[in-house]
Amino acid sequence: MLYLLEIENFYSIRHSQVIDLRIGEGVPEEERRFDRLFPGSNDRAARVVGFFGPNASGKSTVLKALMFVAWFTRESFQVQPQASLPFERFNSAEAREHPTRLAIEFSGPIDLTSKDFSEESPQGSWRYELIMEHRDNRLVVKSESLKQKHEGKGKWVRVFDRSGHKVQAGKSFGLAGFSMVIDKVRENASLISTLAQFDHPPSLKLREAAQSIVGNILVERADVTDPDAIRFYTNNRACVEALNREIQRIDLGIRSMQIKQDASGSALYFEHEGLDQLMPWVLESHGTRNFIKYFPYLHTALESGGIAVIDELDIAIHPLVLPEMIRWFYDAKRNPRKAQLWMSCHAASLLEDLFKEEIFFCEKNSQGETRVYGLQDIKDARRTDNRYRKYLSGVYGAVPQIG
Repeated sequence: MLYLLEIENFYSIRHSQVIDLRIGEGVPEEERRFDRLFPGSNDRAARVVGFFGPNASGKSTVLKALMFVAWFTRESFQVQPQASLPFERFNSAEAREHPTRLAIEFSGPIDLTSKDFSEESPQGSWRYELIMEHRDNRLVVKSESLKQKHEGKGKWVRVFDRSGHKVQAGKSFGLAGFSMVIDKVRENASLISTLAQFDHPPSLKLREAAQSIVGNILVERADVTDPDAIRFYTNNRACVEALNREIQRIDLGIRSMQIKQDASGSALYFEHEGLDQLMPWVLESHGTRNFIKYFPYLHTALESGGIAVIDELDIAIHPLVLPEMIRWFYDAKRNPRKAQLWMSCHAASLLEDLFKEEIFFCEKNSQGETRVYGLQDIKDARRTDNRYRKYLSGVYGAVPQIG
């Protein structure tokens, strides 16, 4: 479970912002909404987190940061040797002289030498930190580190620290026999991504963990094209079956989605209530098509126990359907592995379906700097508040200033 994200000098976030999902001890237990970080942990964190605020307030920036860390640890080895890392620093002369820092903390099994992870495996907390700087007209890595705490207690223990080509690692990271690979780590690639290419067992496990983070944003929001959707469902029939179970429940007026072959190849068709003939994809509503395009991200995370990162999940989705999609993450049958959902939204009505511990706001100051804060950090914010009304009236901040 990912419970903390730190961002500094990354797009509109100039100064360090910490998104901490951990919940105070005095907060009542809420089964399937808050989970222990690991068995026996005193700390809990939310399964669902939503970011709200005006257009261009930095909501997408938060999601970009999380997806960048996932991309960097699993895929950066594939970047061209002389390429700059794909992000921007805050747009000011002062910020251009300072590094960018991203860090995440998450929980899970901590023994990287174990062949298989299970609930009986030793558990604890992890911290991954990445610092990047501008060098020779490129954005490159200054340092990269991974630490852990057994059972989340005591001081952070080094798994590895990397600065340039210098790498120091603990026994659990097992670098014996990989000294030649260390010299090949490029300044625009992750140590984890690089070692995984050479079948370094701990790095393969860490890369697999990063692959469980899926979403529709990296540098920009990646809108799924119609051909992409058709191709995905054609190659993932189990996802088609899962989708058909949900669209019957949600009442989109559709009985099932079917894959047919026509002159141009695979095509999606829909059986509607009361209609004699199947309807082609192009005649479905924008909202229905968006639901079908987002579904694979949610399904993949729920199946793997990973994280779905969705920018603007509420685009063209009916306000009654949107909460139902979120409830999948609270459902024991649909989410047995305790997957998480990180999303940005404009639909203020959704505030009434989330607990205050699941709600974060983004707003910019007059210098264009994003500030991120949680509803649980606002004094006197109560669970019983009409959050929809209070947010739109400006009580929580993070609303557009008109006029």
